[in-house]
Amino acid sequence: MNAIKETHFTFPKQTAFYKGKVRDVYTIDNQYLAMVVSDRISAFDVVLPRAIPYKGQVLNQIAAKFLKATEDILPNWVIDVPDPSVTIGKIAEPFKVEMVIRGYLSGHAWREYAAGRRSVCGESLPEGLKENDKLPKPIITPTTKATVGHDEDISRTEILKQGIVSEGDYVKLEKYTRALFERGTEIAAAQGLILVDTKYEFGKIGDQIILIDEIHTPDSSRYFYKEGYDELQKEGKPQRQLSKEFVRKWLIENGFQGKEGQSVPMMDDELVASISERYIELYEHITGEKFIRYEIQHIEERVENNINKALDRLLERG
Repeated sequence: MNAIKETHFTFPKQTAFYKGKVRDVYTIDNQYLAMVVSDRISAFDVVLPRAIPYKGQVLNQIAAKFLKATEDILPNWVIDVPDPSVTIGKIAEPFKVEMVIRGYLSGHAWREYAAGRRSVCGESLPEGLKENDKLPKPIITPTTKATVGHDEDISRTEILKQGIVSEGDYVKLEKYTRALFERGTEIAAAQGLILVDTKYEFGKIGDQIILIDEIHTPDSSRYFYKEGYDELQKEGKPQRQLSKEFVRKWLIENGFQGKEGQSVPMMDDELVASISERYIELYEHITGEKFIRYEIQHIEERVENNINKALDRLLERG
């Protein structure tokens, strides 16, 4: 069950290190980021105790594929993907909001709706919707980016009122979010999938807005299978979905929703292996490509060596 739970590397010209929920990010020469997508898994804003083999590789390679497929919409942060679990890119000043866009009433939005609320982040929802129904049109439901603790829903009005993002930039973020979601929807449809909802993160280099972090991965997005969607909705049955919602459901069934006083249930080897296989299944369905299981016996050594080689090339050039 070898996996990257955490890394402790030291690279040439390293100037900072940041450990996120699932990523270890090394700042190089105050110009570049070397991001290791670990095999840690989080749910309800809590990092679970066991790492999931191949999960980091799955997320990193899906993100690399979709960042490449959307670079005509706007530029992104990527310079190199020197290892299946690593991306090296440019440093940008991140916007302090995540742009969540929803085409269907699922997950958090459905939980709000089921609790009787008919507005999410200032976006009105019509009466009479069922879980997983298609919305009349996609809605943008931003969240604040919390350094510690939970991300919080926020409306466009509040973002502008609090000066979190300027109006000029926010209009561009909305435009990019809708264009990216449309592209993601088209790519998903070609794989027999429905892109249900997703989130995008943006940053700025000078005056230029760029796309940062990952996109269209099962950690940042929810997918349904297109085949059978209509029938399942008519019958009021759960949709077959490709996302990490199955992990959240397992946690809820075992008494954990990230609330104070709750303990994470035990994750045995069988569960960890099954989550790993689900992530690999997600990769193959989303990309339409066969997943290659890279060597993980000496995974940290492999990652460190590949980053060092890439940084040598980068620093030599620049």
